[in-house]
Amino acid sequence: MTDAIVIGGGFAGVEAAWQLARAGFSVTLYEMKPVKFSPAHKMEGLAEPVCSNSFKALRLESAAGLLKEEMTSLGSLCVPCAKECAVPAGGALAVDREKFSALITKKLAAEPLIQLVRREVAEIPKSGVVIIAAGPLCADALAEDIKRLCGGGLSFYDAAAPIITAESLDMEHCFAASRYDRGDGEDYINCPLNKEEYEAFHSALVTAERAQTHEFDVYEGCMPIEVLAGRGADAIRFGPMKPVGLRDPRTGKRPWAVLQLRKENAQGSLLNLVGFQTNLKFAEQRRVFGLIPALRNAEFVRYGVMHRNSYIDSPRLLNADYSLRGRGDLFFAGQISGVEGYMESAGSGLLAGLNAARRLLGKQVYIPPRTTMLGALAHYISDESVGNFQPMGANFGLLPPLERQIRGKRERYAGLAARALEELRQSIALAT
Repeated sequence: MTDAIVIGGGFAGVEAAWQLARAGFSVTLYEMKPVKFSPAHKMEGLAEPVCSNSFKALRLESAAGLLKEEMTSLGSLCVPCAKECAVPAGGALAVDREKFSALITKKLAAEPLIQLVRREVAEIPKSGVVIIAAGPLCADALAEDIKRLCGGGLSFYDAAAPIITAESLDMEHCFAASRYDRGDGEDYINCPLNKEEYEAFHSALVTAERAQTHEFDVYEGCMPIEVLAGRGADAIRFGPMKPVGLRDPRTGKRPWAVLQLRKENAQGSLLNLVGFQTNLKFAEQRRVFGLIPALRNAEFVRYGVMHRNSYIDSPRLLNADYSLRGRGDLFFAGQISGVEGYMESAGSGLLAGLNAARRLLGKQVYIPPRTTMLGALAHYISDESVGNFQPMGANFGLLPPLERQIRGKRERYAGLAARALEELRQSIALAT
């Protein structure tokens, strides 16, 4: 008989199962692939990155970097695996998707306390320790059962960016460089546009034909490029196409606008259009993105797509340990719990798994201090005072301010990170 059940083999599910196994408990991990795939998933492996292969910044004075450092301190599975499968991405941690998923799958398969069962789960088990990490694309039957349990649900649409082949680029119209010369100088390929080229591209983008969607909100963090462009002539030039920190070696000047391409795999044969999540029809993607000089002959291996995401009303339903109010042995983790992002999902799974294990051991729950990124996210998703609840990723705005005022943003963030790691260390020592 298994000690705990984890439903979903994404980032949250694998971290939850890993934490339970590390504590000595047997886990049954249910994953519906390859029996059934969601509209966005393609690989059979666990923890498949879908929308992007980037897990955001590594530097400690960034919210994303602090989150990963905290997760490492608590024995994360995903962070070290990501570093092992990293591809160059300037100051960010980006991975070869296939290698990352394969490595996670291999590690869980080698863990004797984890039994991986490949089938769809249609109902929430009525008793026992259960972690629902079904992801934002939860299968319909389970989603209906969650709605019945939670008194309804919330949905929104999420978009993914296209991927092209590197050999199809017009290299006469692009250059390799990382913003502000971070990384090794070749982590990104930059596709510059002058003012006239940008205006033609922008005009085509905002008038292009879009694929049909149903009536759902679009989450701000994954806003399609065409929707963002519709907010104003310079909206994307100050967003994903911002030229700051870059200089075109052909002109010696900063371009008017820039599309950045990031490696999708270790070989660099596939490239992701950074920040170009889209819901344009496939033919329109070829036509409109082809107006960017470097992409005139681009070969698309995956077009941008848009798909439904779902999450529960966590502030009304969950405790800060990710357990359901009124049923302490049932946990939610991942984007369905209201965190946003790969590592945020993994971090929520880590805490859910850790606290599920503590419940089985008869110990008090462990919630990291509010001054940590993990603790701040846990507080956010369980804070009943939050109105108009929306998914949230790691950001320093979630943390209480420092006691002493620091004017410089970089120095202030470094101070917040130092405080977080010290208080996390102390809290771990007290919890063991």
